[in-house]
Amino acid sequence: MGFWRKLTDFITGQPDPFACEGEDCGPGHRVDDADFAMALIGLGAKMAKADGVVTRDEIAAFQQVFRAPPEARDVIARAFNLAKETTLGFDGYARRLARRFRHHPAVLEDVMDGLFHIAKSDGVVTESETEYLQTVADIFGFSPMEFRRIRLSHGLIDDNDPYAILGIDPDVTDDELRRAYRRMASRNHPDALIARGVPAELQRLAVDKMAAINAAYAAIRDERGAQSR
Repeated sequence: MGFWRKLTDFITGQPDPFACEGEDCGPGHRVDDADFAMALIGLGAKMAKADGVVTRDEIAAFQQVFRAPPEARDVIARAFNLAKETTLGFDGYARRLARRFRHHPAVLEDVMDGLFHIAKSDGVVTESETEYLQTVADIFGFSPMEFRRIRLSHGLIDDNDPYAILGIDPDVTDDELRRAYRRMASRNHPDALIARGVPAELQRLAVDKMAAINAAYAAIRDERGAQSR
């Protein structure tokens, strides 16, 4: 079952394969509360509120990324409308998600991508929105270099540094370079995105990410090959 569909699983009590990481929950464990869903909805709604005004574009972007099945739309709409009144409490939502997916950084980056999609929807990412995103990234455990890489993938930094695109330092070894490339490629592979249930809007972003990742890896290998000669 895809990650994003679990946004509303608390309504039907579907199994959550992520919830029991490292715990003896047994095969009968089920999601029987709204904690996960409310954290995700709240974080997205408060992203829309981060610059002080919730626009129609931001609401539309939220609906694109946090897409719900028909039977859950009214529930999610009410939760969104309540959460968007203030940004207070967003850090608590972020911590809940960070705890739940601490062993699944690709999922947390999917959430970051969704938040960036909302922030960019009105054509500008303000300083207050950037601060919100930075704080969420910190809570999720992303390093400053990783946050810079994520911003770069959304076109918010004018930087063609291939090392920045891969989120690594220029002095990494060739083995570290390969590991970084494989890690980034596996996170953005179409099959991985489909398995996580990532919506079409973020899948299109991942296509661009993958192209940039491949180009960065090729550029570094060419550079190092030239230097060795």
